[in-house]
Amino acid sequence: MKKALALTLALAMSLALAACGATAPAASSGSASGSGSASSAPAGEPVEIIVFAAASMTETIDQIIEAYKTVAPNVTVIPTYESSGTLLTQIKEGADCDLFISAAQKQMNALDGSLKDDADKNPDGLDMIDASTRINLLENKVTLVVPEGNPKGIESFDQLAEHLKSGDILLAMGNSDVPVGQYTQKIFSFYGLEEDALNTAGVLTYGSNVKEVTTQVSEGTVDCGVIYATDAASAGLTVVDSATAEMCGQVIYPAAVLSGSQHPAEAKAFLDYLTTAESAAIFESVGFTVVK
Repeated sequence: MKKALALTLALAMSLALAACGATAPAASSGSASGSGSASSAPAGEPVEIIVFAAASMTETIDQIIEAYKTVAPNVTVIPTYESSGTLLTQIKEGADCDLFISAAQKQMNALDGSLKDDADKNPDGLDMIDASTRINLLENKVTLVVPEGNPKGIESFDQLAEHLKSGDILLAMGNSDVPVGQYTQKIFSFYGLEEDALNTAGVLTYGSNVKEVTTQVSEGTVDCGVIYATDAASAGLTVVDSATAEMCGQVIYPAAVLSGSQHPAEAKAFLDYLTTAESAAIFESVGFTVVK
């Protein structure tokens, strides 16, 4: 009898302990749920970030996006490539954008609230980027390129200036709202050339972004063009000369997360990835220089 009673008590104790063990995780789970923020997203939840990047970055950013899939498989990066001026206009008009990479400081300055008291740099007094994330990402070079065979035998910017004065050449350049066009205008000023006079003389054609200028040269519809070194490399065009800083200044590409980003943490993480050695190798393969 005593033996049976002992077995019964032992069984009862085992069942009680099992019951306590089973309820412990449930209590823990309930506590974690109650302490979590309603806005916190579970780790690995799919996220889309929109990146506005200068057209000259098309090939490199596409490669980096592919590589980033293995780093952050839950993040889908959706790029939009256009001239920096067009991208600026779209951002000002309310387009969804998480990260902006411009081909010149001018377009980024126009969105930087820390410069809102500087009417020259930020004429509309806008505050649309997270200034704490703004960095100088890359440097490019402005180059003079020619179509296959170089029919006009152009070899330098000095020679280009003489041909433009003589009116016996056709040059492709970017529009005035496109950074590569603005750099070209500075080169004209360096040589004492008047763009309006050149346009009236019929020696200029225009492109709404650097890719359009590159295409004109590649197709041989012009005698030469002013584009970035990176676009020349991507298109396989011959570079006959590179502009100096004295001629047009440094070509710096700034980047920043938009203050209105819906996914600022993911946008900043992708921006950080753009500064890694892996991304640097891709940028440098086409002629970019990573700003240290």
